[in-house]
Amino acid sequence: MTQANSLARRATPADWIEGARLRTLPLSVAPVVLGTGLAAAAGQVAWGRALLCLWVALWLQIGVNYANDYSDGIRGTDGEDRVGPARLTGGRLARPSTVRAVAFSCFGLAALGGLLLVALCGQWWLLLIGCAAVAAAWFYTGGRHPYGYAGLGELFVFVFFGLVATVGTVFVQTLRVQVLDWIAAVAMGLFACAVLMVNNLRDIETDPRQGKHTLAVRLGRVRAERAFAGLVLVPVLLLIPMSLLHPAAVLGLLCLPLAELALRDGLFPRTARDRIAALRWTSLSALLFALAAAVGLWI
Repeated sequence: MTQANSLARRATPADWIEGARLRTLPLSVAPVVLGTGLAAAAGQVAWGRALLCLWVALWLQIGVNYANDYSDGIRGTDGEDRVGPARLTGGRLARPSTVRAVAFSCFGLAALGGLLLVALCGQWWLLLIGCAAVAAAWFYTGGRHPYGYAGLGELFVFVFFGLVATVGTVFVQTLRVQVLDWIAAVAMGLFACAVLMVNNLRDIETDPRQGKHTLAVRLGRVRAERAFAGLVLVPVLLLIPMSLLHPAAVLGLLCLPLAELALRDGLFPRTARDRIAALRWTSLSALLFALAAAVGLWI
């Protein structure tokens, strides 16, 4: 049987859009928005560089999502019986080589934006950070020993989608970093970890059968749920030191209604699909936190 004939059906544009996992994209936007708000607080916003940061973050996130689709699919982790939307590779909707090529194309677009950004700010050492980010994106589920399968996903997500994305956005605009920037970056990193945790809670029963021992699997359901709650709530608590340094940052509390929905669907799901809703609410609460706090930092 040829690879083409092995496809369940040909992927539609809607399937490819679903494969980009749009519900996760607020996690890419949030640290750039908050980082730009922090740059505004320092009186040094550079809109062109901010938009390039957004370009890099979005294409890197989309690339990660397609790379995960490819790597999980060829390992059999994302089968046709999974909860949630079918994956392109695991659902046999597209050839694995095609999904892999799309993933690397997205990484290439992110790299082009990053190269231009580095050229504009003149900090060429940032290329090392960019290479590390792409490597982390691929080896999360790719390669012989993916770190996501060893329970290290949250650590790398915290570093790259929290610290690097937020502080990096501030630095390329202001060329300096302050204590407030690091506190905000930790908040963004914790939100990103919360999204990954609730996503892995959804698959906590099936992942070990495929050799995927995520942090949720290692903690067990009860402790993983507690960890998810903490990862959602601690960023809100971090508004206390942020507001001491810049009082109007307290506007970030506007995310609380969405955070409540995330906790409801993540901790008390009526169906397995409620955890998908929890992922969406968590991503949106991170974005609203970033938007509201950025406005507070600006004023």
